[in-house]
Amino acid sequence: VQQISGMLMKLFQKARLEKPGQVDPRAAEFTLSLLTAMYDRSGTGYIKTQCAAAALIALSGDTLLAKYRAFFQFYAVLDGKVAVITRSGLRSLLTDLNQIPTIVGESCTLSCVEIATRSCFHGVLKSAIVEEKFLSWLRSEPALLLWLPTCYRLSATEMVSHQARCR
Repeated sequence: VQQISGMLMKLFQKARLEKPGQVDPRAAEFTLSLLTAMYDRSGTGYIKTQCAAAALIALSGDTLLAKYRAFFQFYAVLDGKVAVITRSGLRSLLTDLNQIPTIVGESCTLSCVEIATRSCFHGVLKSAIVEEKFLSWLRSEPALLLWLPTCYRLSATEMVSHQARCR
């Protein structure tokens, strides 16, 4: 937790320099509190870096495709010279990401993770999938992760302005 705290302080300090007045001075503290609530409920003082990275990627302002590619990079393993994500890697990713809606009372059971994993590997004979198959599955908006593209669309529309007047 202390290492993540230091990293968040540096991250938000840099963000404050790049976007003066747009970043809350307590952003690092708030983000660490959120990560701790999601991934260290028992107060051990430990959060897996991979879990924290998944949450930060999911909550970032980047495009969906960039987020999906980053998830793959963090959870993939090398199979020879090719990066692949295994069933257990996908389960870990989905379990880690599932903590985000859980923190706001929108939890899903572990069976949802298993159903999502089966749907991703549907028709796959190997024990792992390549990035394109993973991205294709995510683009189909699996139910377990439907909150992710929905939140992205909501945040993207915040920047939309139009000249119409409402009555």
